[in-house]
Amino acid sequence: MREIDARNIERSIRKLVSFGTRNTLSAQDDPNRGIGAARDWLFSEFSKAAEGSNGRMTVEKQTFEQAKAQRVPQATMLTNVVATLKGTQPESAQRIYVVSGHYDSMCGSPTDAKCDAPGANDDASGTAAVLEMARVMAKYKFDATIVFMTVPGEEQGLLGSTYFAEQSKKNNVDIEGMFTNDIIGSSLGGNGVHDPRTVRVFSEGVPTNETQAEANTRRSVGGENDSKSRQLARFIQETAAAYVPAMKVMMVYRRDRYGRGGDHIPFLEQGYAAVRFTETNENFTHQHQNVRVENGIKYADLPEFVDFNYIANVARVNAASLAMLALAPARPKTVELGGGLADDSTLKWDANKEQDIASYEIVWRDTTSPVWTNSLSVGNVQTYTMKGMSKDNYFFGVRAVDKEGNRSPASYPRPASRARNPAPLQ
Repeated sequence: MREIDARNIERSIRKLVSFGTRNTLSAQDDPNRGIGAARDWLFSEFSKAAEGSNGRMTVEKQTFEQAKAQRVPQATMLTNVVATLKGTQPESAQRIYVVSGHYDSMCGSPTDAKCDAPGANDDASGTAAVLEMARVMAKYKFDATIVFMTVPGEEQGLLGSTYFAEQSKKNNVDIEGMFTNDIIGSSLGGNGVHDPRTVRVFSEGVPTNETQAEANTRRSVGGENDSKSRQLARFIQETAAAYVPAMKVMMVYRRDRYGRGGDHIPFLEQGYAAVRFTETNENFTHQHQNVRVENGIKYADLPEFVDFNYIANVARVNAASLAMLALAPARPKTVELGGGLADDSTLKWDANKEQDIASYEIVWRDTTSPVWTNSLSVGNVQTYTMKGMSKDNYFFGVRAVDKEGNRSPASYPRPASRARNPAPLQ
């Protein structure tokens, strides 16, 4: 946490702003202006970070052709810049965690490729945070793989992230969690509230890709507040409280801001757990604006409106959470809660694949509580009965613990298999 440096973040943001515009449709072959210049600079910076990884980090340009679309007037080549820090787990058990920011920007119109679009907050802030995390974390070893990614085309419709998520699903990549950092640059909102110690984490409760059968099961047993993404948000909040006490994680029970969307949504659509980090109080005079002054008000997304220390603290929350996820075991799979008329609650789950599993924990809370409030270590077993605790009165979960005490996110149980074979909950 101490190695994350606000000065590096500031330098990165100012460099990205110096390209004039990073509109997805801007020049790709100009070394000084446009999205191509930003792309090449990011590739160079990630490559420098990889030098300290002893070969564990590789950097690539993932280029694809985006067909003509509503905000893409003609077919355009887009490039995700991807740095992969390979974990120590064997390939057959490899889990992946993704953290991203979008390096494109826009002024008033998403298809205006010529106007100045500095994009200091939206989203050089998230891009700089991801780059700083890669620089710091490349030197360390983790069990799981961490992908540090910057994507274009967010303002055109989440294009870069959609391509990466779809390709990951197509290739059966086990992405256990995805963070996107978008507009994390200001601690002062347009409402006049200055809050340098809080960051919002948006997470959906009911999975975006839930089937009708899964929805029917969820309605019968509860769990509208217990998707994989919501468990990820709880894990982030707990980790931040332990390792970044200067920051408060404000969980928002929404997929994204009201009626809006970011680069985590394509991952949700593919069934992956994903959340969004965003500053607590936004200032809309500094988003999607042509640079100008009107009635004494400056409309522009410029570095002068960015709090670099705040971004560094948001990056620390991200980094701590990613580190703990990548060091911990995977969340338990196929967790089931027995049905029937009983005062006790019996949970069953599959054994984890990791060799260093020490035990499992049952977590629980009142049905009205937003977070897990209690836990019980039950040993290295695959079934346990909570005596005298009715499943009608509590929500339960199971998490894995390794020999070093690292804990996975909790897994919410589905109903135990019966003749009707209820659809599993995600």
